[in-house]
Amino acid sequence: MIFIVVKFKVKPEWSERWLGLVDGFTQATRQEPGNLWFDWSRSVEDPHEFVLVEAFKDDAAADHVNSPHFKQAMADMPQALAETPQIISRQFDGEGWDRMGELTI
Repeated sequence: MIFIVVKFKVKPEWSERWLGLVDGFTQATRQEPGNLWFDWSRSVEDPHEFVLVEAFKDDAAADHVNSPHFKQAMADMPQALAETPQIISRQFDGEGWDRMGELTI
């Protein structure tokens, strides 16, 4: 799978509107056949930073970045961003989350 984490630093005036701006992109991506997850979080230390954790089956990444909703999101997001997003993108074996071995409930 391809595992991606992106940090988005938004302008203060967009902090409360960011999730609305990316909602269509989020919903469309979650419907893609190769999407495993696409989850947003907000930093507990910086109210203007949002973190996207996403994963795709190995053969689905190209379809994602070539999709109309991805291209639209890339056109919509810059107005709300304070800086270029930071990204980590890695390929791993597997297709989902594993259980944490150090803490079992």
